[in-house]
Amino acid sequence: MERAASVNADPVHLPDRNGYCTQRRNWIGFWLLGLCNNFAYVVMLSAAHDILKHQESGNTTASTSATPALDFQGGNSSNSSRYDCNPVSTAAVLLADILPTLIIKLSAPFVIHKLPYGFRVLFCAVMAATSFLLVSFSSAVWMSILGVIFASISAGLGELSFLSLTVFFSRDVLEGWGSGTGGAGVAGALAYSGLTQAGLSPQITLLIMLVVPFAMLISYFLLLVPPLSLPQWKIRETEYAAVDSHERRQLMDGSEEEEQEKSTQEDRPLGPLTFTEKLHIIKGLLGFVFPLGLVYFAEYFINQGMMELLYFPNFFLSHAEQYRWYQTLYQVGVFVSRSSLCCVKIRKLWSLSALQVVNAVLLLFAVRYQFLPNAWLVFTIVLYEGLLGGAAYVNTFYFISKETEDRQREFAMAAASVGDSLGIALAGLAAFPVHRYFCSL
Repeated sequence: MERAASVNADPVHLPDRNGYCTQRRNWIGFWLLGLCNNFAYVVMLSAAHDILKHQESGNTTASTSATPALDFQGGNSSNSSRYDCNPVSTAAVLLADILPTLIIKLSAPFVIHKLPYGFRVLFCAVMAATSFLLVSFSSAVWMSILGVIFASISAGLGELSFLSLTVFFSRDVLEGWGSGTGGAGVAGALAYSGLTQAGLSPQITLLIMLVVPFAMLISYFLLLVPPLSLPQWKIRETEYAAVDSHERRQLMDGSEEEEQEKSTQEDRPLGPLTFTEKLHIIKGLLGFVFPLGLVYFAEYFINQGMMELLYFPNFFLSHAEQYRWYQTLYQVGVFVSRSSLCCVKIRKLWSLSALQVVNAVLLLFAVRYQFLPNAWLVFTIVLYEGLLGGAAYVNTFYFISKETEDRQREFAMAAASVGDSLGIALAGLAAFPVHRYFCSL
């Protein structure tokens, strides 16, 4: 029986030059897919302060005759608080940005294999473009939040789909994907901050970013060199065959060669995974999902619960500008660490979780007691926070790809993606009462 094209295998039948060019094209393709997939998500979080402030300003103008004494700065109508608080925490935008993603990641891995990859990518691009249009032309908070939800749907379905897609290519594309998602943070936050500070309105800035969904389509359909086994436009009837031991050795470095699988290809069952097998895989993934979720809980509790409150009135940047650059520096840290897989690999994921929790506790006390002297120190802390978060993400999926059996890898990569979204959603819920408490002081 002719074996299907293997997963996570380098092209061994092509001449060296063609094989190298194909490998580079796929790496760049996944880098761009990571960039485009996370771009709208990052921009919505960077614009969270402006989205709420703009809508509240409109509401304030409309009701001036009824409430002439209203003074909207950071947005609290009764802001006798020492904090410059928005009436609705940016956690509201975060929850709208992550809850649809979480729902998709919890349910889709069990059924998404029935939808070919080509249709998934088209759907993600349409959702991303719609999100930019809705937020740009919104006239009410609910319309802005709806646009954020569309961005969340695009990012959630895209992430689990592209992580699953990596198993059809050589493992180095996972490094490209991770670096690209980190690059989305830098590009999205910098683009939004830079264009708005240059004088463009948030609405025009979001319309300019419509180029990103089109870049996603070009990257997937024109740049990638897919293997024949990839279910592009039709459902795959059977699961891919496991790679043999010779191909697997070609993918492994010296340390990986010591962990050769004891079972042979003939010992492994073929065919679609059963529901029971999928539940067994999920149980085995908990050691990856929990540390990843804790890292993301701590860092997004900082980002959406603390950053808005870490305001220094005597600094040369305004409140909105400080918030934007907190987000930007955080994303720089994420990009650097998500691009570091070729240099350093960290298997002890719990250590990253512990360090991130320390960051969250430190900044919580800093907000309460206001002992930090200026924004420069906060800039350093959020950069370090981003380094920890990015390292946790890329190392989690690298070791899942490495340690999961070939037949189970596509499902495992999709299912494990719920970890970061679960942590982010819980962080958004926790940020609401904390934000309300500090604004009442």
